[in-house]
Amino acid sequence: MKVILLKDVKGSGKAGAVVDVSDGFARNFLIPKGLARVADAGSLNDLKNKEAARLHKIEVDKAEARELAAKLEGILCKIEVSHGADGRLYGSITSQHVADALKAASGIDIDKRKIVLDNPIKAYGKFEIPVKLYGSEIQGKINLIVTEK
Repeated sequence: MKVILLKDVKGSGKAGAVVDVSDGFARNFLIPKGLARVADAGSLNDLKNKEAARLHKIEVDKAEARELAAKLEGILCKIEVSHGADGRLYGSITSQHVADALKAASGIDIDKRKIVLDNPIKAYGKFEIPVKLYGSEIQGKINLIVTEK
């Protein structure tokens, strides 16, 4: 009997897979426990439509990420910080500071976890900070200038 797995089943397959299992296994275990449903024409059509919708959503998300990456290239963020007598910064610039400066400069709100700072910034100057917009596939860059108050 052909069934569509609704959840991962050890030894049979992953969720969304169409598998051929014995009639007893399907009728007595998989279907009553809600792990699978019979693979008739309507169910296969629903599965195909869900997969197409999922792929379409991925493409839309990638397009939005590319558009945001292009917007980020033209934006210059500026952070003013104070310093001590020796010219060193008080504290450091973290990804949260960068996200706040970006929102103030352009209105674009990016989660601080997407901003990639290997180490906090502890000096004045100009920096290009990478931003993960869609996994590791699509990245943008934030241009940041750290100046004194």
